[in-house]
Amino acid sequence: MNNLFHDLPEALDVESVDLLAKNQIVRIERIISTGHTTPIGKWYDQDEHEWVIVLRGAARLRFAEDSTPIEMNAGDHILIEAHRRHRVQWTAESEPTVWLAVFFKDS
Repeated sequence: MNNLFHDLPEALDVESVDLLAKNQIVRIERIISTGHTTPIGKWYDQDEHEWVIVLRGAARLRFAEDSTPIEMNAGDHILIEAHRRHRVQWTAESEPTVWLAVFFKDS
């Protein structure tokens, strides 16, 4: 894949995750959501830091310690520290939401 917007699906049963690059230090993924959310009651609690940007579409993230969700639109990015519990509360259904996620650990 040479273009992050190539062959975007209109609808998916589950989110699409494409591994773009990986080594022992970093992993880079393209994630495509079409109305997907984290299942109710589930929180991501990962060992890695995650820097994520919305390239297209829109999303809403929620952190366990904060009752107010964070709205994300194209160009918005955030660093999610390792073990900061979070979930995807909403993604746009009218167009695919394309995320670029960079995962890394402390050196």
